[in-house]
This record gives sequence, C-alpha cells and structure tokens, in this order.
Amino acid sequence: MIELVNLSKKFSTPSGSKVVADNINVTFPTDEAVGLIGRNGAGKSTLMNMIGGQIKPDSGKIERTGTISWTVGFAGSFHRDMTGAQNTKFIARVYGVDTQELADYVEEFTELGPHFHVPVRNYSSGMKARLAFGVSIGIPFDTYLVDEVTAVGDAAFKRKSRLAFRDRMQNAGAIVVNHSMVQLKKLCNSGVVLENGKLTYYDDIEEAIYVHHINMGSDED
Repeated sequence: MIELVNLSKKFSTPSGSKVVADNINVTFPTDEAVGLIGRNGAGKSTLMNMIGGQIKPDSGKIERTGTISWTVGFAGSFHRDMTGAQNTKFIARVYGVDTQELADYVEEFTELGPHFHVPVRNYSSGMKARLAFGVSIGIPFDTYLVDEVTAVGDAAFKRKSRLAFRDRMQNAGAIVVNHSMVQLKKLCNSGVVLENGKLTYYDDIEEAIYVHHINMGSDED
C-alpha cells in the first residue's frame, strides 16, 4: 500500500510558481494497477518520483509498505561503460536477486542478441529502453512504478511487454502513466486524476478517464 498524507510540492518557474501537489491525501490500494492521468505538465512524473523517493515533497509524507520499483523503463542509471549483462548483474546484486537468473531472463526478454554483451554507450535509445524494461520487470516488487512501458519497440515487443506486465500484476500492484487512454484501459483497473495540484482516486479506470476528458474539454480516447 502507498498512502500520500498531506502531500505538497511546488516549483519556481520563470512564469511563476508551479503547484504539483496541493495537500494531497490519497491511498493507492494493494495489488491493483492504478492509472495516473493528467494533462501534459500536470506533474505526473514528479509525483511518481516523489512516490519512488527520488524527489522530496515540500511538506507531508508518503507511507509505503512492501517493496517499490524504480520507474520501470528508466534507463538513466545504467553505467555506460558496462555491458547490458554487467549492468543487469550489478542491479541484481543491489536488489538481492540471483544474478545469473536475472541476466538469463533479461537477455531472452529484451531480444538484444549479441548487443547484450556490448557496452551500453553503444546502445540506441530503443535498446536502452528495452534493457531498462527487462531489468525492471525481471525483479519481483510489491508495487511497480510504470511510465509508458508499452511505447518501446515494435508491435510484437509492445505486446510482449504488456503480457509481462500483466503477469507481474498477478502478485503485485502498480501506478501507471501512459498517454494512451486505450492502453490504460487494458492495463489498469482504477485511476487517479491529477489536475491543478489535486489528486482524485476513482475505483473505475473508465470513470477516471471520463473526468480527465472533461478537464481537457475533449472526448477522445
């Protein structure tokens, strides 16, 4: 379970103060995939980073039970001079999972072929994204923080990613950001809508999407 308690966060910008969280009180249920929805610039990534512990709130607190992943698909923490295999085994040791087992899973899942044993500095952005997703989903967490996981690769790999995510959701929960409302309907049961620093939880992802469309003044999927 993840609970946001009186959570507040704002940034100073050239055009004034930007409020991301305005005294938010929301509980994310255990073992459920929740879609995080909001307009561009609403602060979804900032909120995810606060939940993950990368950014501190100005006030309030975040109560967490169980293990929480880094943002699934985030490739910024790889050591560029290490190979994909070496990066994978290093992360396995950090999180206390079997190094070879994770390396075997990631090598098969990512379909990087010989590039899995090449330094990450030689990877394309797509290859790094595949590696990041494979490592993330290969480690069992209680809650996954997911940002655009289905945007990586061709149609076949996107489908493979969705299936892997759904498999993990059999025994875990998630907070999911995806700009495609169609994908959120496929991945999530419930949703939260972030608008003007306020976060509202809805038991039904369809209702969350409906409210978001009203906020945006549109009825598009």
